[in-house]
Amino acid sequence: MLVVSVGATTGWRAAARELAGGLERGGAAVRIATARTSPEVRTFMLTDFVQAWAAREACRRAVAEREPSAIIYCSITAALLWPRPGAIWLDSLATENRPGRHGAWQRIVERRRLAAAPLVLMMADSSLDSLPGDARPEAIVVPVAVAASGPPATERDVDVLAYAGDPEKRRLAFILDAWRRARRDGETLVVAGIARPDAPAGVTYAGRLSPEEYRALVRRARVYVAAPRREDFGIAPLEALADGCMLVTTPSPGPYPALGLARALDPRLVGDDLAPCLRAALDDPVADYAQRAAQLLAPFSREAVDATIIDRVVPRLLSA
Repeated sequence: MLVVSVGATTGWRAAARELAGGLERGGAAVRIATARTSPEVRTFMLTDFVQAWAAREACRRAVAEREPSAIIYCSITAALLWPRPGAIWLDSLATENRPGRHGAWQRIVERRRLAAAPLVLMMADSSLDSLPGDARPEAIVVPVAVAASGPPATERDVDVLAYAGDPEKRRLAFILDAWRRARRDGETLVVAGIARPDAPAGVTYAGRLSPEEYRALVRRARVYVAAPRREDFGIAPLEALADGCMLVTTPSPGPYPALGLARALDPRLVGDDLAPCLRAALDDPVADYAQRAAQLLAPFSREAVDATIIDRVVPRLLSA
């Protein structure tokens, strides 16, 4: 089987590896074809085009080397210019996250691809909600598997952790303003994924970290804070919950499964103003938060996702 990934983000690269691993554990031989890095361009329409073209070329090269029995395109973007039909594994659609002129061509093409795909996999049960019922294909929910990265740190010495590899998309300025208002003397917010020369009081920039270094930092944190403009899936908040952090977040639009978990675990930690949410987490944490989070994350476990892949996905791919 061939897994085709745009690979434009750390999250999608990790997701493609996890999907390939699940397919292999299901008995399939799997290759990953990752698109070459695309140049930065000015508009969403052009960004999606260059990434889709890079995925198309990666697929063509891989097929020329060895004919696959099935192809899975990781993201709707990877499938937009596909050289041949295949299954599509998506988090969300251009219909939802490319409004107006930003998705003028993508919204049209994605409907054609969904109609032609032999199988559609969605990361969250709401990933296709932006489509009208008559245009919505049958789909199987296959989230990215999430698990604790290791034993908890001896001491959770990081008060609050945020990830801001893309400061604009992750609304770093919004988080910093909330932290400025919420912080008390001696408390620190660590921001991973970015390095800046001048940090405000109570803020440390950790820079870019390897996945292992980043998850080790997560295990040391008491609170993980997020304020995405929209969240198509959100691996990082789920990983934070898996590693025992409390999740403070805005009610951002998008499928964003961690948002529902955060509300179920402690609704005080979800709000448009993050300052009181941060104080509630730091001053009055729910005693059994981590244990309940582990229970709610059961559908995202590798065992649960593997069972879906083995029982429902692999047979459909091989029979397509």
